[in-house]
Amino acid sequence: MVPLDKLDQITARFDFLEAKLNSALAPAEIAALSREYSDLRPVVSEIAAYRAAVSDLAEAEGWLADPEMRDLAEEELPRLKARIPEMEQALRIALLPKDAADARPAILEIRPGTGGEEAALFAYDLWRMYERHAERMGWRFERLDFTPTELGGLKEGMARIEGEGVFARLKYESGVHRVQRVPETEAGGRIHTSAATVAVLPEAEEVDIDIPAADIRIDTMRASGAGGQHVNTTDSAVRITHLPSGIVVTSSEKSQHQNRAIAMAVLRARLYERERERLATERADSRRAQVGSGDRSERIRTYNFPQGRMTDHRINLTLYALPQILGGDLGEVIDALVAHDQAEKLAEMDG
Repeated sequence: MVPLDKLDQITARFDFLEAKLNSALAPAEIAALSREYSDLRPVVSEIAAYRAAVSDLAEAEGWLADPEMRDLAEEELPRLKARIPEMEQALRIALLPKDAADARPAILEIRPGTGGEEAALFAYDLWRMYERHAERMGWRFERLDFTPTELGGLKEGMARIEGEGVFARLKYESGVHRVQRVPETEAGGRIHTSAATVAVLPEAEEVDIDIPAADIRIDTMRASGAGGQHVNTTDSAVRITHLPSGIVVTSSEKSQHQNRAIAMAVLRARLYERERERLATERADSRRAQVGSGDRSERIRTYNFPQGRMTDHRINLTLYALPQILGGDLGEVIDALVAHDQAEKLAEMDG
């Protein structure tokens, strides 16, 4: 059952925000209240639809006693009785606690793992998969750092992805992605297994994470391309070391000024994610294994080329649509992960 008192509280809060926003406010207060108002709007619409359906059900049940309305009531009642439980479930999902980072842009990091050059080639395949998925979703995919290998693989890649619901959907992608296929360099036709790591971090703003100048060391160096060849002769690449945590971030695009900004943005994202993980652990140790926890050491998915399948090991989902998935069609996979995460949270809430 949906807690009716909770619905009353949400509706009252929404009405209060609406009245407040129609009054004279400072710009900063307007921005904060507008975000909350926008978050509550779809929930309040769900509540209104649910209450209308409950009212319609009561009215239809009352018609059963009226001979003239009985036929209409018997026609309407099955539809309403089937619809209301679905609306209750949608409302329960809407009432789940929101991740404050869900609406933020995401920082995507991809690196090859075990497997040598084949792992680097697979890392590039993943890069293109997310780039194409962003195109499908109408998101902005901005390359921050991209270091290729001589054979067309990816040594390291970082991108900023911006759009509606970016982090809310991509946060489930963090972890170890494994590929099973016959490398082009394999003369014997043997299947090799290699891996790449993916990290998806919510973008942090300066107000979220304060990084004192004394806490970082900034080094400049020459940017190098595949095989160590210099792509320029100036010290444009930037490496920032966060001394308290030991986190090291590098950026090697052409502009040193741009590289400093990129490296600081990535450092803030990593520190922000570390703080989020610490708070989540404090709130409930039992949630560590939850889908979307972002554990980068966890093997989350296998892409098997000979069988044309993708398996997500967290939810035992197997799809025989590997070309489409690598082409950016991740909708079904992410929808299944979101649904599983919601079911876990609902079970925890009910327990």
